[in-house]
Amino acid sequence: MAYSVEIAGRRIGPEHEPYIICEVSANHNGSLDRALDMIDAAAATGADAIKIQTYTPDTMTIDHDGPDFRIVGGLWGGRTLYDLYSEAQTPFEWHEALFERARKLGVTLFSTPFDETAADLLNELGAPAFKIASFEAIDLALIAHVARKGKPMFISTGMANLDEIGDAVRTAREQGCDQLVLLHCVSSYPAPDEQSNVRTVPDLAQRFGCVTGLSDHTMGSAVAVASIALGGCVVEKHFTIRRADGGPDSAFSLEPDEFSTLVTDCKRAWTALGQINYELENCEKPLAIFRRSLYVVEDIAEGETLTARNVRSIRPGFGLPPKELPAVLGAKATRPLARGTSLQSDMFIRSE
Repeated sequence: MAYSVEIAGRRIGPEHEPYIICEVSANHNGSLDRALDMIDAAAATGADAIKIQTYTPDTMTIDHDGPDFRIVGGLWGGRTLYDLYSEAQTPFEWHEALFERARKLGVTLFSTPFDETAADLLNELGAPAFKIASFEAIDLALIAHVARKGKPMFISTGMANLDEIGDAVRTAREQGCDQLVLLHCVSSYPAPDEQSNVRTVPDLAQRFGCVTGLSDHTMGSAVAVASIALGGCVVEKHFTIRRADGGPDSAFSLEPDEFSTLVTDCKRAWTALGQINYELENCEKPLAIFRRSLYVVEDIAEGETLTARNVRSIRPGFGLPPKELPAVLGAKATRPLARGTSLQSDMFIRSE
């Protein structure tokens, strides 16, 4: 089955090149100038779209340092949620400048809203699509609110089980979202390759009848390419100008040259899928002459018997196909045959 969605004039689906989303996320390090530079650098990678995140620490959580609100282990271990989101947020007042920069560059920019006010702001700014983060995939009220905007929606499935994904899909569709993309995701930062389970990408498409892809938190591009080979249509990947500059997401983000390679490799992988074909491709046809065929390898006199000593299957391929050798052996030459002659059917006669 083939499905597709359209964002800013770009079709996304199995019949189209993969759609690569450059997630600039929290790596602006609190600087609007750096955020604008990241838009420039992301656009130069060849990505199809750039994505940011839209929230404030107060719409994400509360300022509390109790054990429930403190992160244990991992990249952000020891920090409170409020502290992390205060650093990582892309302030609402930056958004207009970021969207304006993307428009000047001719690149698609959209965002992940984490509450209704964020979704409303993005809609006012003309965002062509919305993304629901994996941790918010169970927030059906938010999904419903976003779906009513009538724009394409991406939903990351990382923290949701199959029933919860079903609830999210049903809610989005009931509220008018008819252009839905599900992104398989492992919500670990970074995520290990061996737990990526990219076979889930085509399974999501089959189960829910929609475009699917991968929100990828692994290191490098191998897992993303694997998802395309399995039929994924979208790859979302985190981006930074330089990992050495730090930032909440920098450790699992790709630098510009790496992201350009990701874009190229994913699109090459899709091109390589081609179609089911058992005939020679045009690029192969000139080399077909180097297949094996039957050749005279010792001089043969007229009337002499063709044997395994004077006729062999060798390269090149101008003679009879090798499968004819059993029928040729024991036949008589109809004329003298010089060594190096490609054997043809009129050069011998079979005994009765």
